[in-house]
Amino acid sequence: MRRREKFVITSVLLSLGLLGVQATVIDFRYLAVAVFAIFSYLMSTWALKDDLQFHERFTVVPFPVLYATSVSLFYFLLPENLLSKIAILFLFGIGMYALFLTSNIFSVAKGRTIQLLHAAHAVGLLFNLLTSLLFSNTIFSLRLPFYLNMLLIGLVHFPLIFMSLWSVKLEGEVSERISVLSALFTLILMEIALVLSFFPLTVWYNALFIMSILYIGLGILHNYLKGRLFARTLTEYSLVGILIVVIFFIVLPFK
Repeated sequence: MRRREKFVITSVLLSLGLLGVQATVIDFRYLAVAVFAIFSYLMSTWALKDDLQFHERFTVVPFPVLYATSVSLFYFLLPENLLSKIAILFLFGIGMYALFLTSNIFSVAKGRTIQLLHAAHAVGLLFNLLTSLLFSNTIFSLRLPFYLNMLLIGLVHFPLIFMSLWSVKLEGEVSERISVLSALFTLILMEIALVLSFFPLTVWYNALFIMSILYIGLGILHNYLKGRLFARTLTEYSLVGILIVVIFFIVLPFK
């Protein structure tokens, strides 16, 4: 069976799985999400197995799994509108297919450069930010204590950061530098989530702030790993960061 056929089949099956999760009784929905995440991992492994090395089960395969899981959790928060749910389901299937293509490029591009790699990095960053936004929105929507917000933000963002940094060099193994950078940046996001837990902001503001910091951090770290972190680049990202902080204080209700 050709790879693209496997990607289409897996995307359709996962879309049906997402529909099944939504149809689950409320008391068992989180259990259904966990089962769906495991099913997503198994199906993603099958779809990408042709060029898959052992370490890529931790650097490539989890990407579509995290996306699928974030959408399945966010799906619960949508209004009971059939049209919107069908639209999300359709977009989810297209997104899964695009992620399989992206993950496949990362898998086959190791040790050599292919023309589509730059496009794969752009798509990967886009879905990384989207997954972060959906996860963060779900976490803050639960109105959990600050320490659980911090823990869950770290739990979902470490693999996102780790996979994104690994994809820069597509190394044949997991280097210590990638692991350390991922851990340090995750710690920063956890501290930000801790601080946000004490501000009276809406869920979407919190999620967008986390996503914005993720974008800035990944941009800086990507350039650092490529050896292109020049003063001008760092200044540009710093200005974006300052703008985000200013907007944060503008929307903050001080009353």
